[in-house]
Amino acid sequence: MSSQSFSTRLLAWFAQHGRKDLPWQQNPTPYRVWVSEIMLQQTQVATVVPYFERFMQSFPDVQALAAATQDEVLHHWAGLGYYARGRNLHKAAQVICEQHGGHFPETIDKVVALPGIGRSTAGAVLSLALKQYHPILDGNVKRVLARHCAIDGWPGTPSIQKDMWLLAEARTPKKNTDFYTQAMMDLGATVCRRSKPLCGECPVSQDCMALAGALVDQLPTSKPRKKLPLRKGVLLVLENEAGELLLQRRPPAGIWGGLWCFPEGPSELDEKTMNKWCQTELGCDLSAFENGEVQRHTFSHYHYEVTPLHARAKNMESVVMDDDSRLWYNPASIKALGLAAPVRRLIEQITIDYAGVD
Repeated sequence: MSSQSFSTRLLAWFAQHGRKDLPWQQNPTPYRVWVSEIMLQQTQVATVVPYFERFMQSFPDVQALAAATQDEVLHHWAGLGYYARGRNLHKAAQVICEQHGGHFPETIDKVVALPGIGRSTAGAVLSLALKQYHPILDGNVKRVLARHCAIDGWPGTPSIQKDMWLLAEARTPKKNTDFYTQAMMDLGATVCRRSKPLCGECPVSQDCMALAGALVDQLPTSKPRKKLPLRKGVLLVLENEAGELLLQRRPPAGIWGGLWCFPEGPSELDEKTMNKWCQTELGCDLSAFENGEVQRHTFSHYHYEVTPLHARAKNMESVVMDDDSRLWYNPASIKALGLAAPVRRLIEQITIDYAGVD
């Protein structure tokens, strides 16, 4: 079957079964589509929808996003994960306002030059919002192509990815590119799923090489797995006499980059070690130690087990720095801060505990 036939069948399927009521599909401006595409990276649609709607209420256009503080942006991103996406979104909005007069660029080269945007995301935005011809190659598209063409090998391999781009270009029609782009996304998300694909409902199953060769469950080839190392650490939940908690901004790079977090101390939990560390790093002494429940977080390169250590601070004059890297935070506060996920959960628990005290 020809590439034209592939797109024709897919477009016919999309007209009847495609998703057309997602919030970013209503008034699909480049800005709205761009935000949705960044949020949808490695995140399911059902999770993204409420985040997108709240984001649009607070930042209805690129000018509002550029004018916001990083804390305000990360506060709206909290819970979505992969926080570099939120930081890059904010940076790109500022670039758009500073270098493009607040108008989202309309050429592929200029879009790809923005922070956090690759070729596939740029193509999706220009296709869905402006109906331009650009192929895309996100995770859903890779899965559809790998199965339909029986492509063996991990799609992240440069040579295989190059072949997939050629296939994507050949199959993307010059007309109705926006519908085709959404159709490929929808087919991969709802029919050609990672597990339990619905091959009986697929509009291109009749010439799917993976289906014919009983290879559907084996394709696309998984990334070679390696055992993730385990790191351990301590989050110091430090409270002052007013019941406020000490928060420290994380470095821009690394886990929870740019977010507010409890100070991360050494993995040794004995009182002597922690007191010495606090004297050196925070300039205070500790009292009333209490270990919390260990939490495990899995990142792309390692597992991280963190133990919250609750303590009260003494001699606190030098704890809060003058460079805005630390602050005392009231657990009952509604101040918009970008909080790391474990910090948010611990603060919520502390708030509940406070509420239960007469």
